Amino acid sequence: MNQLALIQGLRFVDSFFPSGGFAYSSGLEAAVQGEAVRNAEDLSRYVEDLLLNGMGRREAVAVGLAHDAMLKQALQIAFDADRELDAMKTGRESRQASRQMGRQIIRIAAEQIEECSLLQDFLAAVEAERTPCHLAMSLGLTLTAAGWSREDAVAGYLYQVATGLMSAALKLLPIGQREGQRLLDGWMSLIAELSGQVQPDMTMTSWSPIQDIYAMRHSRLESRLFRS
Repeated sequence: MNQLALIQGLRFVDSFFPSGGFAYSSGLEAAVQGEAVRNAEDLSRYVEDLLLNGMGRREAVAVGLAHDAMLKQALQIAFDADRELDAMKTGRESRQASRQMGRQIIRIAAEQIEECSLLQDFLAAVEAERTPCHLAMSLGLTLTAAGWSREDAVAGYLYQVATGLMSAALKLLPIGQREGQRLLDGWMSLIAELSGQVQPDMTMTSWSPIQDIYAMRHSRLESRLFRS
């Protein structure tokens, strides 16, 4: 990957990018209030399970399919994967959060990566409500348009997930920045491993019931810091 491709793609996975990700905890807030996650060790197990059996098998594959759609210039691949991902997200808050962040990314990407007509076509379909535009799909298309490989795009997505969860955890749990960095360092090898496992034409799967249940319970919490 050349430096321009790297820098251009990094903008979209950086916490500074205005996707609204800071407002979501992906169910972690409910898990903390339910005492399933009480400390750094609990958090590490929670996130690793989510990566291994949830997002690493579902959204990561969607990123790979977005990469295929971009390389083949086949928008239907993106539409099919986006709709399948929408159907697999059983929690309303999780679905809405993913759509909201995805739309923020694709709008800016289509405007700024002008040489990629497929991004503009996908955005047009989103605005016409022909596809839900989940975060994994829009980020996969965007990073591929920026020149990232499939493996790098998947790694970028999963890294964004991990840092987003850590950002939420720092507000919800008695852990500090140094401990957070230690946990993130421990997740890096898992992210790299999962990224290398995503191959063309894989099927999306997911089995992370604990995280899904807490994500669905979030809307019923009496007090909340996050929108999901």
